[in-house]
Amino acid sequence: MFKASDFGPDFLWGVATAAPQIEGASNTYGKGASIWDTFAKRTGKIKKGHQLDVACDFYHRYREDIALVKTLGFTVFRFSISWSRVLPLGKGPINEEGIRFYHNVIDECLSQGLIPYVTLYHWDLPEALSQLGGWTVFSINADFNEFVMLCAKTYGDKVKNWIIINEPFGFTSLGYMLGVHAPGETGLTNFLAAAQHTAIAQADGGHILRAEVPNARIGTTFSCSEIIPYTSGANDLLAAKRVDCLMNRLFIEPALGMGFPTADWDVLEKFAVSHSTWRHVKRMTFDFDFIGLQNYFPLVIRYNAFIPVVQAWEVKAKNRNKPHTAMGWEINADSFYNIIKQFASYSKVKEIIITENGAAFNDKLTNGHIHDEDRIAFFKLYLAALLKAKNEGINITGYMVWTLMDNFEWAEGYQARFGIVHNDFKTQQRSIKDSGYWWQQFLGAQPRLL
Repeated sequence: MFKASDFGPDFLWGVATAAPQIEGASNTYGKGASIWDTFAKRTGKIKKGHQLDVACDFYHRYREDIALVKTLGFTVFRFSISWSRVLPLGKGPINEEGIRFYHNVIDECLSQGLIPYVTLYHWDLPEALSQLGGWTVFSINADFNEFVMLCAKTYGDKVKNWIIINEPFGFTSLGYMLGVHAPGETGLTNFLAAAQHTAIAQADGGHILRAEVPNARIGTTFSCSEIIPYTSGANDLLAAKRVDCLMNRLFIEPALGMGFPTADWDVLEKFAVSHSTWRHVKRMTFDFDFIGLQNYFPLVIRYNAFIPVVQAWEVKAKNRNKPHTAMGWEINADSFYNIIKQFASYSKVKEIIITENGAAFNDKLTNGHIHDEDRIAFFKLYLAALLKAKNEGINITGYMVWTLMDNFEWAEGYQARFGIVHNDFKTQQRSIKDSGYWWQQFLGAQPRLL
């Protein structure tokens, strides 16, 4: 069995979180509404009608939660800044109480000897900006830049590690094309507009931080999945290539100065001709210090002529008798290894950090202990694959668990539990799961009283 030390003395081990999923205090202390606050109040959008009002109450419990991160042996705490907590209307007047909160979180990390990794945009667009068109209108880029500038000037003396945008394909496709996530918009036109403005924003944000924060390390994160054709037939191969263009290439290639991946899909070619000039290509380019990869599952794709535009359909893991999580996501560490190799093959990718990886399982409570052997087995498989890729020469410098504690998992509400710490949402009692203790042992942390 491998050890944490096998990854090297400077390897970063962390946990990842996101403001709307853990903070609570969603309409207090001067915070404005986000699109997720609004979306959750729409009937039928979130399982069991769960709301974000309290979430994990991190806003009031951040000290004990950050102490948990330290206790478990991690060196990095990744969290996001809620745009509408510091700028309630998305622009204009600043909420000083929100500004002070993130100072407190950062200071607590530093006092515990943890490295803060700050995500600027983790899906919680201010509702006031959504009412103006959100990511579908060009003005969003100026608004986003105002937000980034505020964060850079406010926290740049203490925070040196930044992530611009979390999973751009995730929120643009689910929120602006399929409508199953906030803000609930649908249609290809909305999606393509949101994609273009997001691709510009991730580079704009990088340029602002580079100018304003000395010695900053700047990255952005991409959700990624190995795309596997169901058969070797031409239709399935082409369908898989189209899905790969969307899920894995649509945002990284513009950042690398390659523009959108138009050559492999005529729909994107038509979009680029009408929307993406050479000026856009230049503006979408930024030399990131690292790229964050977030992988949860592969996708097996077969051709389906009845699916609009992409003409592709996912063949579910359970229908192929493959091991899967409580979410139905296939467990496949070889695929994790393959997608890392795919992203590392870009010559301009200098460094990779796994900024999210984890799994939801149905944990078992026995005699007051939370047993999650399946999650421990998952981590062992995926870390072995990660070490294999690293030992082959890929510059992988860190791994962050999704997530510290059970939280609000978007449209799943509080049903899907990804945490290595159990949270009782009625009492807000935190209890370390077996997987949390496994990490503590793996990282060689000395147990301590909280």
